[in-house]
Amino acid sequence: MAAIEKNHDYHMVEPSPWPFVMSAAVLVMMVGAVFWMHQWTPWVFFMGLAGVLYTFYAWWADVVKEANDGVSHTPVVQMHHRYGMILFIASEVMFFVAWFWAYFDGFFRLDDIEQYARVAATGGHWPPTGVELFDPFHLPLFNTLILLTSGTTVTWAHHALLENDRQGLRWGLVLTVALGVLFSFVQYLEYTHAGFMFGGDGATMYGATFFMATGFHGFHVLIGTIFLAVCLIRAERGDFTPERHLGFEFAAWYWHFVDVVWLFLFASIYVWGSWGVALNH
Repeated sequence: MAAIEKNHDYHMVEPSPWPFVMSAAVLVMMVGAVFWMHQWTPWVFFMGLAGVLYTFYAWWADVVKEANDGVSHTPVVQMHHRYGMILFIASEVMFFVAWFWAYFDGFFRLDDIEQYARVAATGGHWPPTGVELFDPFHLPLFNTLILLTSGTTVTWAHHALLENDRQGLRWGLVLTVALGVLFSFVQYLEYTHAGFMFGGDGATMYGATFFMATGFHGFHVLIGTIFLAVCLIRAERGDFTPERHLGFEFAAWYWHFVDVVWLFLFASIYVWGSWGVALNH
């Protein structure tokens, strides 16, 4: 036993079936998506999706057990987890940079002679002529206030945890999750009143960039809401302590990232992009 006793600060992960299971589930889901797009049955896709979701749950459950055993996640391992989360958020930043680039490209290249077809299709303006945009100081502003408030409540929950205030942690997370759900509902209402569509012709070229940028942000809000809801469940189980709470810390980082991205979306796409254009009230 002494020969194999752990004498380092690293976590040697036990053999796990989940990488293989996840690969198989993703393969089934992608093949199912192709079937669905060719008007075949959608059930193959949903079978694969169910496998992906189950693997998420089972794999992360194993990680939670490792985090709570008091041995696996040493300070060195925790530091590397932080590096990994930072790199993940950095990759997400570049993902949204691509959508901002696509949006601003529609404006800044209107005078490019090689883009004549697009100029003709958009009426020589960006947003295109005839597109009725959202009033940025109606639902978009309301959603901005919702996200800013949620950033405050998740910070309250974090500080409550650091002070071992379980009630403050609980209510801070409950309010943050509720605000995340409210944001998604308001965005759904906004989409139902859109004066443009997702498509490829000139008038809806704007719609493609708008819905991709705001829609992917909405998807990230949904993921962040689930992330925080799981943290709430774990907090109720007593998993987090003032000294060990990486899962919650990462959820808070992710939520603040979502907040910041929305501020850029609101300022550039909703406010700046709507100057001098007909608004949908």
